[in-house]
Amino acid sequence: MGMVRSANESSLTGFILLGFSDHPQLQKILFVVILILYLLTILGNTTIILISRLESKLHTPMYFFLSHLSFLDLCFTSSVIPQLLINLWDPIRPISYGGCVVQLYVSLALGSTECVLLAVMSYDRYVAVCRPLHYLVLMHPHLCMTLSSVAWLSGVATTLVQSTLTMQLPFCGHRQVDHFICEVPVLIKLACVDTTFNEAELFVAGILFLIVPVSFILFSYGYIAQAVLRIKSAAGRKKAFGICSSHLIVAIIFYGTIIFMYLQPVKSQSKDQGKFVSLFYTVVTPIFNPVIYTLRNKEVKASLKKELGKILGVNFT
Repeated sequence: MGMVRSANESSLTGFILLGFSDHPQLQKILFVVILILYLLTILGNTTIILISRLESKLHTPMYFFLSHLSFLDLCFTSSVIPQLLINLWDPIRPISYGGCVVQLYVSLALGSTECVLLAVMSYDRYVAVCRPLHYLVLMHPHLCMTLSSVAWLSGVATTLVQSTLTMQLPFCGHRQVDHFICEVPVLIKLACVDTTFNEAELFVAGILFLIVPVSFILFSYGYIAQAVLRIKSAAGRKKAFGICSSHLIVAIIFYGTIIFMYLQPVKSQSKDQGKFVSLFYTVVTPIFNPVIYTLRNKEVKASLKKELGKILGVNFT
């Protein structure tokens, strides 16, 4: 009876996110940097979504998936950063149990969806480079909608399993979360019972949503590399490389940080390492998407100039 009462205490009082309270000298600096990155993330990803919708030349499968990726990044950062900024401005601020649950479900669903979507985008790039003459036939709108739906549904499905199993653990009155976000590995550490099953389930989910997509991406890019090397002209190879390099850079940055967080044993993770790695894929990675795709993509830059010209009444050409 005592354990049940203490296990329910967190659900009544919520949690305290300690965040970066161990580094008080960094908190105000982090607040300014993260706020700027968040505003740039909103601006950059919103711009990509609008440009993809407004510019008829960008009504292609590549930009269909890119707009989904931008929407995911917008929602993902918005589920985490506002609470983080509050904690940085006024350290050790509590988060309600319900708020923690919502943050856990939403951020995990969006992150899992992005894992699958990046793999889907690698298939799109494979078809564009290896089957260019059949690209629009193979990547028809119905297939694009199906693939994006699979990404979203799989992300929601794994979240319903992982998050529910995690929130059913008895926390036995532990309220201090030594992190800035309610995340599965961090909450598992708070449990006062054996968490072997939860850790095993987390590892299996990591294999399915990290190792499998990464393997698929590497497999796709293996074929892409072969196709690029068969192109005789240097200009043709450069164009083909340009088509794929932006996606590959985004994928490497995204998977690299998340694999570090989710595929090592929960109890072996250094708390400071975990915080800064999580900070990277929740704050830094989402800004890479619009920066990489706009700075390295002539079509996006040309469309952006065209739309800005319409708004400002200026011809940038």
